[in-house]
Amino acid sequence: MSQRTGWAIGGLILTGALAVAASMVLLRPEPATRPPPSRVPFALTAPVETGEGAIPVHAAGTVRARAEVDVTAEVSGKVVWVDPAFESSGRVREGQPLFRIDDADYRGRVQQGRANVALQQVELLRVEEEAAVARSQYERFRERQGSEANSDAPSPLALWEPQLQAARSALERDGAALREAVLHLKRTEIRAPFDGIVRSESVDVGQYVAAGQSVGRLYASDSVEVVVPLSDDAAALLPGLWDLRAGEADTRIAARVIAEYGNASYAWDGYLDRGAVTLDEQTRTIDVIVRVPEPFLNGSPVDAGLDPGTAPPLLVGKFVDVELQGLAPERYFKVPDSALQTGDEVWAVRDGKVNIVPVQVLQRSGNVVYVTGALEADQPVITGGVRLATEGMAVQTAAGGP
Repeated sequence: MSQRTGWAIGGLILTGALAVAASMVLLRPEPATRPPPSRVPFALTAPVETGEGAIPVHAAGTVRARAEVDVTAEVSGKVVWVDPAFESSGRVREGQPLFRIDDADYRGRVQQGRANVALQQVELLRVEEEAAVARSQYERFRERQGSEANSDAPSPLALWEPQLQAARSALERDGAALREAVLHLKRTEIRAPFDGIVRSESVDVGQYVAAGQSVGRLYASDSVEVVVPLSDDAAALLPGLWDLRAGEADTRIAARVIAEYGNASYAWDGYLDRGAVTLDEQTRTIDVIVRVPEPFLNGSPVDAGLDPGTAPPLLVGKFVDVELQGLAPERYFKVPDSALQTGDEVWAVRDGKVNIVPVQVLQRSGNVVYVTGALEADQPVITGGVRLATEGMAVQTAAGGP
C-alpha cells in the first residue's frame, strides 16, 4: 500500500468518527429540569391538647414514720419477761406488753402504803371524835357561864382544829404515797403506745434497766408521711394549701404515691395533710406533707398484668414519686415540652405561617407542659426544625405546603 492510500484511509476514519460524535451530540436527550429548592424551612409539629379536670402536680420525696418514739423504762429493776414480738422489725399492737420488770419490791411498797393509809384513817377518826368532844364541852361551858362568859373566841388548840387539820393532811400524804406506789407497780409492765413496728431493741431477760433508760425504738404503722419539696409555682397550684390543718379531713387534697420495686411500680392513695409555712433556706422550696393511711397493706400495681398479691408494703425510708391533685382551670392546654420556647412562648402554625403565642406555664410533668394562652385545640405547634422564628414567617409542615 502506498503512502497516499494510507493517508486516505486515515482521513476517512477520522471523518467517520467526527460524524458519529456530531450525530451523538445532536441526538442527545435534553436533561430533565429541576425546580430550585424551596427556601421555606421545614418544621416538625405536634397538636395541642385541651386539658380537662385537675392539673396533676408531680414531685418526689422520702417516706418517713408519722410518729416514732423511744421505748423507755419508767422504773428501775431487772427484766423478767420480754415479748417475742419486741425485736427488730416486729409488729406490735397498741397496749400490747413489751417487757416486764421484777415487781416484788413495788408490790411491797403498795402493801406498805395501804397499811399507812389505814393507820391514818383510824387516826383521823380518833382526832375527829376528840374535836367533837372538845366542841361539845366548850358549848356546855358557855351555857353555864351565861351572860358572864368571856366574849373572846376559844383557842383553836382547845377545839382540836390544828390536830384535825394535821390528821387530814397526814391521810392525804399517805394516800398520795399509795397512789405513787400503785403507779410504779403498773409501770413495771411497759406497753406499746400505738400500733407500730419495732425499729430497734436492746433488752433481754435478766438485764437491769434504770428509769429513763431507752431500750428500743418504735414507729407507728397506721400511716406514714412523705415530705415533698415544691417550688412556689407548684405550691400555688394546690388549692387551699394554707388552709389545711393537720388531721382534718374536710379540705383534703388527693395524692397518689408511687414506688418502684424491682422492675414494677406500685401506688398507694393518700392525701395532703399540711404545708410548711417557711421556705427551706438552702433549696428555697416549700415542704408539704403527704400522709398515706395503711401503708403496710399491699399497694396497687401501676402496670397492667401484675399480680396484686406480689405488691410490697410502703417502707419507711423509700424514695417515691408523688402526684397531687392541683387546681382545675376552666381552660388550659397540654403541649410537648419541646414546643415551649425561650420566654414562655409557643410557635403555633396557622395557614402555613408562624403565630407566636405567649403562654403561662402552670406545670411541667415529664415531657408535657400545662399552659394557658391563646391556643386552640389540635392546633399544630412547632417542636423542632426551626431555631428562629418571626411572626408571620412561612414554614412547611408534614401536612404539606407552606
